[in-house]
Amino acid sequence: MSPVLSAKSLSKHFDGVVAAEAVTIAVAAGERVGLIGSNGAGKTTFVNLITGYLKPDAGAIELDGRDVTALGPREIERLGVARSFQIPQLCAEMNVLDNILVAAACGGEALSFWQPAHTAQTRERALALLERFALGAHAERRVAELPGGIRKLLDIAMSLTRRPRLLLLDEPTSGVSVEEKFPMMETVMAAIAGETHSEGTAVLFVEHDMEIVTRYASRVVAFYSGRVLADGAPATVLADADVRRHVTGGQI
Repeated sequence: MSPVLSAKSLSKHFDGVVAAEAVTIAVAAGERVGLIGSNGAGKTTFVNLITGYLKPDAGAIELDGRDVTALGPREIERLGVARSFQIPQLCAEMNVLDNILVAAACGGEALSFWQPAHTAQTRERALALLERFALGAHAERRVAELPGGIRKLLDIAMSLTRRPRLLLLDEPTSGVSVEEKFPMMETVMAAIAGETHSEGTAVLFVEHDMEIVTRYASRVVAFYSGRVLADGAPATVLADADVRRHVTGGQI
């Protein structure tokens, strides 16, 4: 069976700066992959390449065996790739439920999407998704009133409205308090596990908190200067001498 994601020798330079250099990563269904590295190491560039926001200078990207290197973000999203953002992308003046409904409707083909978003089936699915993220009690609240942790959960919930095969999370715990980060990640991982794919949704998450990485990643990929420094089991990667020198600073 083909991996959900296969990135082959991806390279990307910006005015002589190496953002990605021969990056090769394959991700199987159901994997939980933590992407680590210092700021500017190439993690977000890799995510932007996979989602079509950037085009590689060289290399290829395949989803379920299909070459998607030349496709744009909307086309890639329709093939089963979703993402959340470090800064939640929400409609602040709308309520939580309507944010979910808009996210679901925007995945469709129609330009006039608001009426289809309010079908009974779509609303039922949206409310069920909110319950999985422990957001049901907030369904009618305006996003502008919500604390940061709840906004993070909503942003991730919106990324699951189309039942993606591959989900990319950009620093899901940034801006979340120490007390909230583990309960939040438990909620997120449980909600993702509730998706209907028989093989399981593959998850890649960019993270600076090594406690989160150790607890929730089944595999870790460490980036440094646009290159993959190490790729393997969390304990192995985090104990690697180069990773300790260039990424974690010896602090695990």
